[in-house]
Amino acid sequence: MATEEATLETVGDKYRSFLYDEADQKIEWRHGGPPTYDDVNKLFEEGRTKEWPKGSLEEIVQNAVKSWEMELSHKIHLKDFKTINPEKFKLIVNGREGLSGEETLRLGSYNALLKNSLPKEFQYYKADEETFESSHDAFRSAFPRGFAWEVISVYSGPPEIVFKFRHWGFSEGPFKGHAPTGEVAQFYGLATLKVDESLKVEEVEVYYDPAELFGGLLRRAPISTSCQDAAAQSSTATHGCPFSK
Repeated sequence: MATEEATLETVGDKYRSFLYDEADQKIEWRHGGPPTYDDVNKLFEEGRTKEWPKGSLEEIVQNAVKSWEMELSHKIHLKDFKTINPEKFKLIVNGREGLSGEETLRLGSYNALLKNSLPKEFQYYKADEETFESSHDAFRSAFPRGFAWEVISVYSGPPEIVFKFRHWGFSEGPFKGHAPTGEVAQFYGLATLKVDESLKVEEVEVYYDPAELFGGLLRRAPISTSCQDAAAQSSTATHGCPFSK
């Protein structure tokens, strides 16, 4: 449930509410205006495994999470969020201590979801050393076409919604010094949303294995090592390292 990367060109989105009617309101957007998700929507539509009927519980949950992610990634002030109850909101990931709405907004979705208590030498992503901006830059680099998200199953309805999800993208850019694979990197997870009588989210609880994602992103050797090895194998090679251009 990390961010589905967007650009800033036009307003309106068929999967995310609160974009069509907010262009003229005094919302302070992180990048100057409402985003557009054309690229990741295309990735989503081409790669989804389920196409839920319009108005079904599965579609409602899927679009609600996409709308919450949009607000988390692109709105600066929690008071402008329409998908959550700001005073009660809490995000719990893999059983760790819950984060408040303000804490989640400060960290950003990637850092909030990827924090862990492993010793530094065993951490393949050091969330404590990343900022909101650097975390988004890292995954935007790794997934140029975006990082799509879908609901696989919904097991119960409000007020405590339980569902299974899938998050995926194509590793087509470098990630933390590792060369891209050109293949799909993805992970599955389970989550619950506790909502109030207005269907605003009060608590999100997510369980997933981060190694499933990083296994797809870190399979290739670090770029510098790959380039050095290629150069060592052939001193007369006619092709330079593609990542040095």
